[in-house]
Amino acid sequence: MDLGNPSAGWSAAFRVYTNPRVLAMLFLGFSAGLPLLLVFGTLSAWLRETGVDRSTIGHVSWVATLYALKFAWAPLVDRLPLPGLTSVLGQRRGWMLLAQLGVIVGLLAMGQRDPATELGLLVGCALLVAFSSATQDISIDAWRIEAVEVDLQGAMAATYQMGYRLGMIVAGAGALYIAEYQSWSWAYTAMATAMVVGVVTTLLIAEPTHRIDQAVWQEEARVVEFLERSAHLPRRYRQMAAWFIGAIVCPFTEFFARNGRIALGILAFICVFRISDITMGVMANPFYIDMGYSKADIASVTKVFGLIMTMVGAALGGVLVARYGVMRLLLVSAIMVALTNLVFAWLATQNADLMLLALVVSADNLSGGVAGSVFIAYLSGLTNRAYTATQYALFSSLMLLPAKFLGGFSGNVVDGFGYPIFFLYAAALGLPAVLLVLYLMGRRETRVTTAP
Repeated sequence: MDLGNPSAGWSAAFRVYTNPRVLAMLFLGFSAGLPLLLVFGTLSAWLRETGVDRSTIGHVSWVATLYALKFAWAPLVDRLPLPGLTSVLGQRRGWMLLAQLGVIVGLLAMGQRDPATELGLLVGCALLVAFSSATQDISIDAWRIEAVEVDLQGAMAATYQMGYRLGMIVAGAGALYIAEYQSWSWAYTAMATAMVVGVVTTLLIAEPTHRIDQAVWQEEARVVEFLERSAHLPRRYRQMAAWFIGAIVCPFTEFFARNGRIALGILAFICVFRISDITMGVMANPFYIDMGYSKADIASVTKVFGLIMTMVGAALGGVLVARYGVMRLLLVSAIMVALTNLVFAWLATQNADLMLLALVVSADNLSGGVAGSVFIAYLSGLTNRAYTATQYALFSSLMLLPAKFLGGFSGNVVDGFGYPIFFLYAAALGLPAVLLVLYLMGRRETRVTTAP
């Protein structure tokens, strides 16, 4: 699944960014990246400033676990038409628009809550934002994979990440600045307004052509035919069973049939790749606040400068994928993500210094940007376009579920052992990803050398 072309020149590698659909991913990425911090990092800063204890903040971060469960409703996004929207906008864009409207409503409602007295209601509104945002991710991922050919997926992943990080700058630095000089209510209302970027983009882009693997659909047809011959079942139940098998069962069985015994290794690698950085991210803002940095300092260094470095890394990752392929870069990325957490462990032993913070955040975000582009390209290449939304949602859910679960205990680790040990612990969580990518590279070489 290595997509690189080392014989191509660097100019050809950079020209992938001139494709109009690649550029459109910049704005869709912005719409996808904006809500995440508002139910994760920015929300944790709001809660900490209000006096909520760190263990509770860690548990509230489980709101973002909805992103890891989106495979559960991805088949609906893949196949269920929306009355009044699908006929006008198409399957992908119709679901995008509905999800974006849900995010806007949820953010407006969050802005009206007081964490000190209405923490439960605030979490409920955050759940609406997370659910709608995860649904938007499902539809955007499906559009991205179907909109261009495989050799452009690295560039699509890069511009998506760049837009995603721009959205995070607005939701991170922008929200912190507004909260510093106005209020948290004003901040969340402004973030809801910024979601208009996604709405406008959804209305302007074209619905992609759905590319269908004929063999897979023939297999589904045989399943339907078999169920129709089951005369002992009422017709309505036969149709429901046929839809269930085609929309939910076949995407999973197809993946295992296509990849054979290595499928479990692939899924295990997907599960552990992001554990290290997501676990660290839960406590990042509380760490900065406890170190003594102001919200303006955090916004300037980590949410603006740091995320700019992430976009640089994302663009670099897209170019490197186009030139060198995915697998070797996956190994480098897994190592870099673990190592940067070790640098945070060192930072936790120093006095508060903006220059040191900028250097550490730069290294972390640059490596994170490269890793993000490479990993998204890898997941896109694993997807069968007959089941785009469902399979990619499964992969991205597996990527997030273990990380979000462990991340919920981050505050407990900090309270029990302190920040330096916590960052060492987060770095150690990255070792399984390094070992599994080495295993997958070895299996890939074996399959290549033994192929007829």
